[in-house]
Amino acid sequence: MTELKNDRFLRALLKEPVDITPVWMMRQAGRYLPEYRETRARAGDFMALCQNPQLACEVTLQPLERYPLDAAILFSDILTIPDAMGLGLYFEQGEGPRFHKPVRTVEDVERLQVPNPEKDLGYVMAAVSTIRKELDGRVPLIGFSGSPWTLATYMIEGGSSKDFRRIKAMMFDTPELLHQLLMVLAESVTAYLNGQIRAGAQAVQIFDTWGGVLSPACYKAFSLKYMAKIVSGLVREHEGRRVPVILFTKNGGQWLEAIAGAGADALGIDWTTDMGEARARVGNQVALQGNMDPSVLYASPQRIREEVGIILDSYGSGSGHVFNLGHGIHQFVAPNKAKVFVEAVHELSAKYH
Repeated sequence: MTELKNDRFLRALLKEPVDITPVWMMRQAGRYLPEYRETRARAGDFMALCQNPQLACEVTLQPLERYPLDAAILFSDILTIPDAMGLGLYFEQGEGPRFHKPVRTVEDVERLQVPNPEKDLGYVMAAVSTIRKELDGRVPLIGFSGSPWTLATYMIEGGSSKDFRRIKAMMFDTPELLHQLLMVLAESVTAYLNGQIRAGAQAVQIFDTWGGVLSPACYKAFSLKYMAKIVSGLVREHEGRRVPVILFTKNGGQWLEAIAGAGADALGIDWTTDMGEARARVGNQVALQGNMDPSVLYASPQRIREEVGIILDSYGSGSGHVFNLGHGIHQFVAPNKAKVFVEAVHELSAKYH
C-alpha cells in the first residue's frame, strides 16, 4: 500500500488538523481543458471514454498536472448504474443523456436487477484501480455515484428534465412504486460504491443533483431516506484508514440539519447557502465542502481571489472545510482562472489553521 504524500483532503473531511484548506473542483476533469477535449476526441465519444480505463485514468490525472489539487476524482458518469441495468444510455448532441428504455410501469421496475459492480460495471472498477496505481500516493482518489432520487429522475423521465413531471406524477400517484424503484437503486449504489472502495477509492461522494426540486417532506421521504440507507451500508474502513463519505444535495441548504443526521462525514453545499451559517447550523457533526459559485471563475483573477477570501473568512478558523465550487466547473471557463482559484485557496487559507 503506497503511503499518501498529501492526505489533507481526507483529514479535513474528518475534521482533523490541516496546514491549509484542501481544494478540489467538481468536474475538474472536463470540457474546459483542451487536453480533455483531445482525449475525448481520441476515444470517439463520451461513453467510450468512460468505458476505457486507461483513457479514464488519463483524463482523471490531467487537472493534477495543471493545478496543485488535493484530490483526484474518478472520471465517470452518474448514469453508469441505469446503463448497467439495461436501459440503453446514449448521449444526444446538445441534449444530454437519454435512455432507450425509460422506467414507467410496474413491469419496468420489476425487471430491474442490482448490477454486480465487478461484472456489470467492471470498467469502472478497472478505472479506479488504474487511477489509484498511477496516482502513486500523490493525492487521495474520490469515487462517486448519483443518489437514488437523481438516478430515478433520469430513468423515469428518459433523460434530462425541466419540470420532472413523470417522476413527480409517480411520486404523488403511486408512491409505493417509486419507493420500490428507489430501494433497488439504493442497493445498487451501495454495492457500486463499495466496489469502488475495494478497487481503491479513498473517499466517496453521493451526488443528489435533483434533490432540491422536492418539497421538504418529499425530500426526506424520497431522497434523504435512501441516501441514509446507502451510508449505513458502506465500507467505512479500508486499507487501515477511514473512508469518508460526502453527501451533496444541490439546492439542499434548507435541509442541512437533516442531511447532517444521515451518517455521512461531510456535506457538500452550493453557493446559495452561506458557509459560516452552514457551519453554525451543523456544529461539529460533519465537515463541510464548498461552496464558491462556479461563475466567479469568469471574473478577473483579483475578483476570484477576493471571493475565495470571503468564503474562507465566512467558514473561519479550524479544520473541517474542503474548498470546492458549489457545483461543477463550467465548460467555458479559461483554465488559467481555475489555477488562480486553487492557488488562492492554499495561499489565503494558511492563517485559518
